[in-house]
Amino acid sequence: MNDSYPALTAAMVRTGVLGFGGGPSTVPLFRHEAVTRYQWMTNEEFAEVLAIANALPGPIATKLAAYMGYRLRGTAGAALGVIAHILPTCAAMVILYSFISFFQSSPVVSGMIAAAVPVVAVMLGQMAYEFGEKAAKGLGLYAALAWGIVALLLLAVIQVHPAAVIVLFLLYGSVHHKVMDKWRARKRPAEGGSDS
Repeated sequence: MNDSYPALTAAMVRTGVLGFGGGPSTVPLFRHEAVTRYQWMTNEEFAEVLAIANALPGPIATKLAAYMGYRLRGTAGAALGVIAHILPTCAAMVILYSFISFFQSSPVVSGMIAAAVPVVAVMLGQMAYEFGEKAAKGLGLYAALAWGIVALLLLAVIQVHPAAVIVLFLLYGSVHHKVMDKWRARKRPAEGGSDS
């Protein structure tokens, strides 16, 4: 596991430079760096961090950058993570601002942006599928589908704030976990008694 300052800096620069379309589009990049490339955490840990980060105010990308840095190198790592994530993009914005009128009318730039949108959609879709697969293993397929439909209705139809939905599901998850632990604890002695 490479948790050095250069590795942290490189990972955060990549997420900042390659993220396209705002905070949510950077989430698969953070996941790739933290789970796949450097193995700083498991997929399950990343899902938990993402859920908690979504419930807190502020941009998701900077919260993830700060958490990754803090997890690896404490307060200094958190500061480095945020700076490495946002500084290249800020510098590029300042440099490219003078060319804004050209970019607005350029068909090449418009084509590049249009081509990047499906890539971001596929990355988010792949991550959602993998999280759904984990939910199906933990809750069972039908329960995971039911809760997915409930989340969709709350977010898209009723338009409950995402933070409230996340807090609701975190509470449900903690209660579900405790209930299942108690049920398993009761089941074990019963199974042991039937064997004897």
